[in-house]
Amino acid sequence: MPRLQISHRTVYRYRKPVAFGEHRVMMRPRESYDQHVISAELSVSPDASVRRVHDVFGNCVSIASFDGKAAELVFDSRVLLDHRPHPLASDCDEAVSPATLNGAFAYDDTDLPDLLRSVERGFADPDGAVERWVRRFLKWNGPTLVLPLLTEMTRAIHADFTYRTRLHGGVQSPAETLALGSGACRDFAVLMMEGARALGLAAHFVSGYLYVPPVTGRDGVRRVGGGHTHAWVEVYLPSCGWVEFDPTNGLIGNSDLVRVAVVRDPRQATPLWGSWSGKADDYLGMEVVVDLSMEPERDLSVA
Repeated sequence: MPRLQISHRTVYRYRKPVAFGEHRVMMRPRESYDQHVISAELSVSPDASVRRVHDVFGNCVSIASFDGKAAELVFDSRVLLDHRPHPLASDCDEAVSPATLNGAFAYDDTDLPDLLRSVERGFADPDGAVERWVRRFLKWNGPTLVLPLLTEMTRAIHADFTYRTRLHGGVQSPAETLALGSGACRDFAVLMMEGARALGLAAHFVSGYLYVPPVTGRDGVRRVGGGHTHAWVEVYLPSCGWVEFDPTNGLIGNSDLVRVAVVRDPRQATPLWGSWSGKADDYLGMEVVVDLSMEPERDLSVA
């Protein structure tokens, strides 16, 4: 893929100048062998002192501190990214059996201590709705290969559930998403994450950006979820590492996906979080605009 230009602009507006507390910003993509940040600039208005840290998961976090007041608060992130998705491994041979449900997947003793918190279920399922849903993907006459199972789960969410944009508020519980038959990308990611965990698999919530081709993706499927931040899931398989699944679009692998935050709980992946001081009715609203575009390829041939 040619290089991606990523613009993420958030504007908060107030009736009169207000004071701002510390704000935490997660808009810089993670460095890896398949994505490399060529340049990254974060502009903040009003002026702020900005320091940069890595959180407990290794995500890049910019922390902005303010002295003055303003009626408008602007965060403008611009990134140039070299994005080179790797082909999905074809030799993942892990399998689960019906007995694995509510049991422990056979992770190596060396890996298990570091994966345990990512295996733990994050949402209550008192009526067993998630477990009943997961059972449909298991073969009952023998072991089920994990990668095909997760692939089928990804595509089932894409096919069976209705996508609805919801820019504000937290995530729905997996049981609520199953009952409604609809949700936003973060709801589908949480449903799949909890489904994988019900099988004893370690899973993470991933937040980042989705590149939406002008017409369709390379697989001929039109993408949904662009224009703002996107969410999907990654699952750890010992033979091929962390594998990404986007149930909103039925994608397996990281084609057209740009990782920014990888976390255990979706609440840890908020792109922008902070506080302000003033009357409740001083707040007029916010606007978020995210745009991804391909940088035109350069002809490096020599005449």
